[in-house]
Amino acid sequence: METINIIADHREPKKILEKLEAIGSDVIIKQLELGDYLTSEKTVIERKTRQDFEQSIMNQRLFRQMSNLKENFENVIIIVEGTEPYLRLKNGSILGTYATIITDFHCSLFFTRNHDATAEMVYAIAKHEQIAKKRPLSIRGKRKRFTLSDNQKAMVEALPKIGPRLAVTLLEHFGSVEKVLNADVKELIKVEGVGKKKAEEIVKVIRTEYGVEE
Repeated sequence: METINIIADHREPKKILEKLEAIGSDVIIKQLELGDYLTSEKTVIERKTRQDFEQSIMNQRLFRQMSNLKENFENVIIIVEGTEPYLRLKNGSILGTYATIITDFHCSLFFTRNHDATAEMVYAIAKHEQIAKKRPLSIRGKRKRFTLSDNQKAMVEALPKIGPRLAVTLLEHFGSVEKVLNADVKELIKVEGVGKKKAEEIVKVIRTEYGVEE
């Protein structure tokens, strides 16, 4: 029987790592720059608990991570683990984020109930790639060096509900990050894909004094 190799970030829960080994994989612990598990040279898996997933939406960290992962890997898989309810975001915001991950970033999205289920999913992905697809597993080199335009896009993508395509559209329309940030609602809604509600949310985030909570 062929060995299934999985590279896991050193911060991942011990229970998941032990489960992966118990079901037949050889787990290599590394400090990964990107993602939590590597199952082939093309595929990275990012695991988030439901609480972390919700928090990463609120502080815009999720979309920055998606951009970095897609810049470096052909296949990006997001696993959201747990059954606890989301506490701070409305269902519409959560569903909108799911849609953005799938349609704007072209990432796969899976949900698992617990550590054991996560380990089984990671193992299944690794087995499919290494046995069925014959894709090797190797440590990726340093992450891609970002260009000036990459960094500009990343800054705009940090704005509420702005994916990679809309970030480019905004930059092409206004010409610079500074002009995007200085635009008011009337100017923003002239851009295709930016409705009034989204424009108002963007302006609110940019212009509201830090520390003021609703």
